[in-house]
Parts: sequence; C-alpha cells; structure tokens
Amino acid sequence: MPPGITTLAADTPTLSAANTGFMLICSALVMLMTPALAFFYGGMVRVKSTLNMLMMSFISLGIVTILWVLYGFSVAFGTDIGSVVGWSSDYLGLSGIGITQLWDGYTIPVYVFAVFQLMFAVITPALISGALADRVKFTSWALFITLWVTVVYFPVAHWVWGAGGWLYEMGVIDFAGGTAVHINAGAAALGVILVIGRRVGFKKDPMRPHSLPLVMLGAGLLWFGWFGFNAGSWLGNDDGVGAVMFVNTQVATAAAMLAWLGYEKLRHGSFTTLGAASGAVAGLVAITPSGGAVSPLGAIAVGAIAGVLCAMAVGLKYRFGYDDSLDVVGVHLVGGVAGSLLVGLFATGGVQSEAKGLFYGGGPEQLGKQAVGVFAVLAYSLVVSAVLAFLLDRTIGMRVTEDDEISGIDQGEHAETAYDFSGAGGGAAPRTTSSAPGSTAAAKTKKVDA
Repeated sequence: MPPGITTLAADTPTLSAANTGFMLICSALVMLMTPALAFFYGGMVRVKSTLNMLMMSFISLGIVTILWVLYGFSVAFGTDIGSVVGWSSDYLGLSGIGITQLWDGYTIPVYVFAVFQLMFAVITPALISGALADRVKFTSWALFITLWVTVVYFPVAHWVWGAGGWLYEMGVIDFAGGTAVHINAGAAALGVILVIGRRVGFKKDPMRPHSLPLVMLGAGLLWFGWFGFNAGSWLGNDDGVGAVMFVNTQVATAAAMLAWLGYEKLRHGSFTTLGAASGAVAGLVAITPSGGAVSPLGAIAVGAIAGVLCAMAVGLKYRFGYDDSLDVVGVHLVGGVAGSLLVGLFATGGVQSEAKGLFYGGGPEQLGKQAVGVFAVLAYSLVVSAVLAFLLDRTIGMRVTEDDEISGIDQGEHAETAYDFSGAGGGAAPRTTSSAPGSTAAAKTKKVDA
C-alpha cells in the first residue's frame, strides 16, 4: 500500500471525483468484511457460543473506530518519529483536516484515506477472536482490543505503510496487509492462547461447526469485500495496478480453494464445505501482500501453495496442544507468512514496483527483505500480545468460569441465545371442547399436540 509519494510542484495532484468515489466504495466493502467475518466465525462454533462470536467481531467496529479518530490515525500515519510511530496533532480527533485536503501525492482527500485505513484497523483485532472462541470474558476482550490496537496495530501499520516507517523504508512489499493485518493477527492469536489455555474438552469433546451455511455465507461475503480490501489499496485507478490486484485476488482465491480441497480429498477422503470456505480465505490472505507484485500465473502459484500449506497447518494444534479454536494461526499466520515470503520468489517487477523475485532474476535480496518484515511483525505481535493477555488474566481475568463455558458463553456473557427453540413444537396447548348445555363435559379441556 503506497503511503504517499513526493511530487513536483507542476505535478501537484488535484482531487479526483472518480478515485474518491472508488475509494469510498472500497472502504464500505472493507467495512462489510467485519460482519462477514462474524458470520464466518459464528457458524464455525458450537450453537451455545454463536452470539459471543458475532459480538467479538462487532465490538471492534465500535472500539477501534473511536480510538482511530482520537489518536490511532495519528500514530499510524502521522509524521514519522524514529521510524517506529507517527504523530501529527492535526490528525488528533481528525480535527485539523480540511475537507478537500488531499492525502500526500494522491487525488483523494485525507478523510477518505483515513476511513479506508480505519476499516483495516477494525478487522485486524476481530481476526484474533476466532482463536479464542468459547472461553473469553467479553469485558476482557473489549479491553484487550483497546490495548492491542494501541500498542501493536497502530505502530505496526506505521512500520509497514507509514512514510518513514522502518519496514517501508527498507523496501518490504506488503500491498494490502500480509504483515500488518494477517501475520499481526495470527501471531497475536497464538500469543493469547498460549496464555489463556485450552477450552474445556479440547481434543476430547466434538466441537464441530453448528452452521456450515452460515460459514459459507461469511466466506462468500469476505471474498466479495476483499476486492475492496486489495484493489483499493493502490488508492486509485490511474495506472492499472489496482486492476491487476483485482484479477490476482480472484485467481489466487480460486487456486487456494481447489488446492485445499485436493489436499483434503487425498488426506481425509472428502471434499468438505468447511474446506472450501477455509481454502478460499487462505488464498485471500496469501494474495493480500503479494498481488501487486506477481502475474496472474504467479497468483495461481501463490494461492495453490498457500492452500496446501494452510490445510496442513490447521492440524498442528492437535500435535502441539495449543487450542486455536477456529484456525486463525493455521490460516492467517501461515497464509500471511507464505504470501509475504512468496513475493521474494514470484515478483515480476514493473507492476507496483521494479523489485523482482528470485524466479525472475532478482536474486535473494527481496526475499531477505520480506523475511525481515515477516519475522519482525510476528515476533513483536506474539510477545506483546502474550504480555497483554497475561496482565489482563492476572488482574481482571481473561476466561469465563468453567460452568459458563460448559453451559454456554452466550447465556453467561450476553444473557441471550442465538436460536429460540421454545416455539418450535413439541409442547402441549389446551383446547376447550363444547358439549350439550349443562353437561359437565363442557367444563373439561382436551389437550392436543401443538
């Protein structure tokens, strides 16, 4: 994602209504991805945890939006301080920005750039929630989001995309969030689950998805919204790069879905709907950092490799004993790492930048840069997220009680259930039968099935 470029005075851009409208549409598409993620995760949990899973995503829309306006945009995209964070007083509360003030080097207003980036900030902590299903207090989760975006997401976004950020200046390629979003969220998920531990019954009780149609709906909406996520990250349509990214997003997602299903058939003997949905998401994750650097054929390779790697990775939790409830580590962390590193192999040059990968005569230089970006974000997010979870767990507590976990976190945390079965039949309803006047039978009732 280009954070801004220096232009000559004669080339100073003017506001483009077309690019502005396009970016507002892309922002809305990215916003849709958070409810889509809620459906995707909500269908994957047991019925007694459905509402909690939905709420863990939805609450991010509220918390992160307010923090972004107050100071998050300033930390992520303000004037660089030491290549680590940004800060601009004009961005505090978005109060010092003119309505037609352009984002530096581009033809869209600062407000449009800010709201587009806001939607990335919203969905990133929501991604973490899938690893924590069934067992985290909602209040603790809300506080964790507040702390995590402040000390992890906002600074990392500056590293990767902010003018002066150290990974950006190094030349690490991350078109739309392989490091800042997916590796960041996946590493955070791993850090938190190592602190809070496993669900009651992990590896003993069946924990199958309660609604695969809901999973497929969520996956389909994610796929749809991801076009805004990826193609919009070039911040306009003036040079065709966004169009390449749009095509590569579709191609890689299709390849990953087919690759996951092929692996699943060979390994387990069946093509599953959950596999199709998960494979599609794995492809979306992997092409996010790489789609502006590779050709459509390269996108097929990126998607296929990610589909197989992520399908293999989701089983690691049973081997190593960490309870990643909905495979955030297996899909987002592994997919983000794969997509980011594959830039160093498949980058063709001449699309988003002139950097070429190893397979296109560029040597190992870009691969090395990608590796630095991957492991810097992974290590920072993993460690800081674990520390935050540890502090919360030792103070207000991260987990619900065992009784609430067993009986259902929906009822315990939200006093609601996802589905009301009370009117579904099986009870009895009284019906009065008439008889001759004065007969005692007139006062009797007859029960029939409802």
